[in-house]
Amino acid sequence: MPDSNQVQRKLRIVIASPALAQQNNGNWQTASRWAGFLADSYAVDIVPEWQSGDAAPDLLIALHARRSAPSLAAFTEAFAQRPSVLVLTGTDLYRDIAIDASAAHSLELASALVLLQPAGMAYLPEQVRARAHVIYQSAEALAHDPARSREICMLGHLRDEKDPLTFMRAASLVPHTLVHIGAALDPALERAARDTQAAQANYHWLGALPREAARARLARSHAMVIASRMEGGANVIIEAVTSGVPVLASAIDGNRGMLGDDYAGYFAPGDATALAALIARSFEPGLYARLQAQCAARARLFAPAAEKAALRELVDNLLHASSHPTHRQESP
Repeated sequence: MPDSNQVQRKLRIVIASPALAQQNNGNWQTASRWAGFLADSYAVDIVPEWQSGDAAPDLLIALHARRSAPSLAAFTEAFAQRPSVLVLTGTDLYRDIAIDASAAHSLELASALVLLQPAGMAYLPEQVRARAHVIYQSAEALAHDPARSREICMLGHLRDEKDPLTFMRAASLVPHTLVHIGAALDPALERAARDTQAAQANYHWLGALPREAARARLARSHAMVIASRMEGGANVIIEAVTSGVPVLASAIDGNRGMLGDDYAGYFAPGDATALAALIARSFEPGLYARLQAQCAARARLFAPAAEKAALRELVDNLLHASSHPTHRQESP
């Protein structure tokens, strides 16, 4: 038996994620997946917020510059020499860091910033870009479903940033079945979904589904629509690409950073007529084959092994470079 003093404790990482499991959104999926990637070498906990007086981690990962600003500020004040990672969401990059003081301050506090796709780099203040890293998110590949339907699906909660109204309006312009999966987070958008379903026989809002059920429905769809006004790096794009399902995407930076500037499946944001035309064209064999090939070429970026390796390299390097030894006494 080795002496207990010779057994080195696992370094501890806390992931501050305002979104928890019951919300089942992209931020929670990132927190959960990263905890799994790190758990073999570190002791990892996911909390909604880290506060002074909580058990002290060796490294803090904060999701969301604005919503996790209190966690990052408290951690930096209590343990100024310990490293922290800030994961930037779409609302961070494309709105909050420009208008919210706490979100902007989070950029200054974090030891490292993580973007989920490279197009977001241009939205960071120049003085923090050297600390920014791109880590693509990932999903396990699903086998191509040979019984694929002709459904067009959209996965995303009913909230303004996801622009579900454009998807609903497109339903009146195409004969194809449009299926929307996502919880109602906005009462007005819920009413719109119910009204559209009543008026358009080809539009179906299924509400929230468990992740496995949502992915299975996605995997047998003809194509997936992401109509968002802003995205940091959407999990649903990855889930579609790794399921062999072409993506029809609003032409915003967050989607371009995931799919590439030359991708053939973009439509103008908020333009239901353009989306309807793209849906119709997606049934043309030539365009569909091109979309499939372009998505397949991006799939390697979204492999779990690649995401895990990039995350582990960042975390390992931050902890190695940290000036505090694990036995150092710091004020709680």
